[in-house]
Amino acid sequence: MDEIVPENLPDDSWKVKTLVIGALVGALTGLGAAFLLTRRAEQKGEKLSISTGQGVKLGMLVIGLLRSILNLGEE
Repeated sequence: MDEIVPENLPDDSWKVKTLVIGALVGALTGLGAAFLLTRRAEQKGEKLSISTGQGVKLGMLVIGLLRSILNLGEE
């Protein structure tokens, strides 16, 4: 019976690093966007409101960004 020794295991640390960096970048980007939106609303003296149409546009932009990210490795 073959023993599994640490030298024969694949190095998956790059996966963990990629996930952690992606999570941090995503969180910081979302925080920055929320900050800018709230700051603009405060400057106008209004409460923040996003219409359904604006939400759909934002969702489509995010989907486009994710598709672009997926295509990075295929070139």
